[in-house]
Amino acid sequence: MKIVDYVLLTLVIIGAVNWGLIGFIQFDLVRVLFGDMSILSRIVYALVGISGLYAISYYGRIRNTAH
Repeated sequence: MKIVDYVLLTLVIIGAVNWGLIGFIQFDLVRVLFGDMSILSRIVYALVGISGLYAISYYGRIRNTAH
């Protein structure tokens, strides 16, 4: 399960960096690398979104290890 956590956390970080680039300098790295809403860029966006939803479970794990 740790490998899945690391992969999904990496995708969340990629998404956060991409949003930071969009916000600060209006540069969408995913679009540049994979095309403007190409099937590959849509897959990347979808995986980042799913990873973000999965990352919500980290709150429960943090709470469980705090006790």
